[in-house]
Amino acid sequence: MTRLMSGVFAAVAVVAGGYALSGFNTQNNLPQNPLVGAAVAQEAEVDISTIAEMTLGAEDAPVTLIEYASYTCPHCASFHNETFKKLKADYIDTGKVKFIYREVYFDRYGLWASMIARCSGPDKFFGISDLIYKGQSEWTRAGGATEIVDELRKIGRLAGIENEQLEACLQDGGKAQTLVAWYQENATEHGIEATPSFILNGEKISNQSYTEFKTLLDAELEG
Repeated sequence: MTRLMSGVFAAVAVVAGGYALSGFNTQNNLPQNPLVGAAVAQEAEVDISTIAEMTLGAEDAPVTLIEYASYTCPHCASFHNETFKKLKADYIDTGKVKFIYREVYFDRYGLWASMIARCSGPDKFFGISDLIYKGQSEWTRAGGATEIVDELRKIGRLAGIENEQLEACLQDGGKAQTLVAWYQENATEHGIEATPSFILNGEKISNQSYTEFKTLLDAELEG
């Protein structure tokens, strides 16, 4: 089910508060540093310029497609496991479309997944994201927070991230806060209300079948 984002900033604030209350510590094997909170991220000046845009395709491609997605969203997993592969082969790898992926954080699990996907930088980001989406039904249902983060660690190790680096990424509370501020600014700019959502050459569109995407992309390319 597509997950609507009404009141999402308040929801993130509640989740962030939950970090502190539930104890991000070594006793339950969860990331140690709490997210400062969405309220702080909104009120304080957070430098989001340090967050790298994750892109595929030619920089000068005539069409730009931005995806807003959550790693815990089943529709996002379906898109990446099916439609995206065709779009990549036919439009992104051929230099027709520049693709930008932007994370949406409905919950702490999606944030943890994002921090692992970004742990080795842009070169491995999409490969790790592919593993996260392929295994979504397993890691999101692993149990409580401890079990879920352990499953995400396994994905990170499968992608070749060493344990020390993996823990450093998960413990980076400053990076978590910056990611949330970055997400909030992007979502506000484009009026994102559900995932996955897409911005095609500046215009918001909803999730589509491959055939529908192809029609829209071809029209942009011809125009």
